Amino acid sequence: MTWEEIKGLIRPELVSLGGYSPHKSPETLEGAVEVPLESIIKLDANENPYGCSPRVRQALAEYDSWHIYPDAAQTKLRQQLQDYVGVDASRIVAACGSGELLDDILSLLIEPGDEVINCVPTFDLYRIRALVNRAKLVNIPRDENYGVDVNAVKAAITPKTKLIILANPNSPTGTLTPEPDILELASTGVPMLVDEAYYEFCGQTVVPLLSQYPNLMVLRTLSKWAGLAGLRVGYGIFPPEVASYLLKIKLPYNVNVAALVAVRESLRDIAYLMERVKAIIAERERLFGELKKLKWLKPYPSQTNFIFCAVLKGKASELRQKLEKRGILVRYFDLPRLENSIRISVGKPEHTDALIKILQELEGEMNG
Repeated sequence: MTWEEIKGLIRPELVSLGGYSPHKSPETLEGAVEVPLESIIKLDANENPYGCSPRVRQALAEYDSWHIYPDAAQTKLRQQLQDYVGVDASRIVAACGSGELLDDILSLLIEPGDEVINCVPTFDLYRIRALVNRAKLVNIPRDENYGVDVNAVKAAITPKTKLIILANPNSPTGTLTPEPDILELASTGVPMLVDEAYYEFCGQTVVPLLSQYPNLMVLRTLSKWAGLAGLRVGYGIFPPEVASYLLKIKLPYNVNVAALVAVRESLRDIAYLMERVKAIIAERERLFGELKKLKWLKPYPSQTNFIFCAVLKGKASELRQKLEKRGILVRYFDLPRLENSIRISVGKPEHTDALIKILQELEGEMNG
């Protein structure tokens, strides 16, 4: 077959689908920045600047059963997460990142043409995976402060609505949706997925309410607070019946043994990790205060480990490039409702100092 013939077999709606735009890896920037690669400050992917627990590094160094498949049923892992989350293990399913669980939920619920309600702007992976899973995406705009328009969401529900997806706090804006708003949407009875990837940085969760709302589901991750982004492990809390179906349809060994060891040791070192979370929250507030002093940026209050900023003077794309050249990586957006904006992950205090110094130096260039 020729390529054109093969291309004709691809689903038409996927040919022109724009994919998720990931962050840049520092090793790809050799020769393009003014600092050594090891000096690059990475503030573009909401990673934990302090890394994982020292217990994780030690346990991985000592592990010697790499040749054995992990437990496909996730028995011990789910029991360990049970103690941390405070729900029965029968409600928990883990995966290679919470994005994989999103895919599994869509696979479980969606038939071609079913509707998924998405509150935009938000994490763009929801759009991509919904379309890949043949859903019809119903986008409900957030308000000017990126809050959820509850009435508009409820008005958009039809007999074909199979899922409402809500990031809380929202990404990339850092906005927190009040619990009464979430419960008002959950009261519609439509399956509702609340992505709590940044729960540890805000403390608000609907997990205690899951038993009252059998249509409510929650996603979590260990990428942010526990510093395990590179090992790709997330989990979800579901009604027990939904969890049992997800365990049937998921890939059999989707959480690798390194991730299993890392989760185990992280959950044994929660006090250490939460001290790091507190440090990130404190630095978030300091960074927000410093950014507010720059009249050409508009930072938005955040309940996560990042701060979203509108660029009021100059182009966000140029700002991203100027920062990158000086060795600081930030995320740039130019999507609808996110035009001319950047997102800055919270780093260590010295990272904030370096960033603010460069932003002050760039002020004249951006205003010009």
